[in-house]
Formats: sequence, C-alpha cells, structure tokens
Amino acid sequence: MKYITYIILFFSLTLFAQEDPVKQDSTQVHYMIIEGDSIPVTAVELDEVMVLPNLYFADRDARIRYIILRRKTLKVYPYAKLAAERLEALQKRLDELDRRSEKKRYAKIIQKYIENEFSAELKKLTKTEGQILVKLIHRQTGKTTFQLIKELRSGWRAFWFNNTASLFDISLKKEFNPLVEEEDYLIEDILQRAFQNERLKRQDPAFDIDFYACVNKWSKPKTESKPKSKG
Repeated sequence: MKYITYIILFFSLTLFAQEDPVKQDSTQVHYMIIEGDSIPVTAVELDEVMVLPNLYFADRDARIRYIILRRKTLKVYPYAKLAAERLEALQKRLDELDRRSEKKRYAKIIQKYIENEFSAELKKLTKTEGQILVKLIHRQTGKTTFQLIKELRSGWRAFWFNNTASLFDISLKKEFNPLVEEEDYLIEDILQRAFQNERLKRQDPAFDIDFYACVNKWSKPKTESKPKSKG
C-alpha cells in the first residue's frame, strides 16, 4: 500500500494553517418596494436536504455485501477528504514558490513528514479498502490517483506504481462513476446517509453527481404481492 500511502499523505503537510472565518449571521435581508417604501424582509438560507430512498436488498447476501461495503467506505472516506483539502493547500503553497530548488526542498520536507506520520495506519488497509480509497480520491479531487502521482512525481513513477498495484487487483486509474458502476452507486448512497446522520462530515465532490439518476437506474422497488384469487 506504499503507493496509496504516498499520495494521501503527500497532502497531509500544512505549513500555513488558516482558520475559516466565523460566520456572523446567515440571515439575509431583502427589501420589497411597496408604494414607494422599502420594506425589509428577512430570509434564512436553509441547507438542501436530500430525500434518500428506502434500502432494498434482493437477498440476505446482498444485504451483507452492503454492510461490509459501508464499513470499508466509512473507514477510508476521511483519507480521501483529507487528500482534497491538502491538495488545495499544497497547490497554493507551490504556486507561491518561484524557484525550482525551493519547490524541490519543499517536496523533501513533505516526504519526510509522510514517513514520520500516518504511514503505518494506511498500510493496514486491505486491498478492497485500497481500491475504494482510490475511487474516493477521484470523487473528492476530480483526478485519479495515477494522475496525481504523475503530476506530483513523474510519469514513470506513476506507471510503476500502477503496475505494482495491478498485482493486487488495485487500479490507480480507477474513476468514481456511480451512474455506470453499481458498487459506486452503493458507495454514494452510503456517503449520503452518513452525511445526513452526521456520521461523516460532508464534503462536496469535485464534479457533479446526479444521485437521483443513479437511484432510478440501480434501485429496485419491492415487488408487490399479487392478491389471491378466490376459489
């Protein structure tokens, strides 16, 4: 799991921590013009609430697979979220550096930080958890793990990492596409439910996901029992 450990923890170094400004009051005041007078009207912005469908499983095995997938998704999502946050901070920092030598020195600092921090924890991920993590990295950053390694290191290293990963049935080029792959839809369903019950902290994906289109494609309504004929 060294290749996945590198790409995640590459974003873990924050040299300049910034706190988000505290929001004062989300209440907005609008004015209506009535007979020449401006009448203030307050409006409160409400968060969008997604109505999630009831879960349906074809059989007991399908239910068990969902439960296992949920456990693995909840475990690795925080790493993908961290990658998206640190990628933005990292890119901003690199843009501030003019000299190539400064960027190279900064990269060495990051590499040392990686080796001393969460490597041991990430190495404990199973193969399936690693593949889910690769998908979620794409969901949160808009780029595959292969693309990120290629941009941050070199094309050869990305090629080598991908070949090594293929030996363990993990593709660093894997994208997250819940409209095409049913497992990705289930992962998105798991995330949305975890966001609503505040088990996970919501982070918008890097690209639009039409969740209801996915529901229409993959969800299966319960079959209604036919009325018994009188005889």
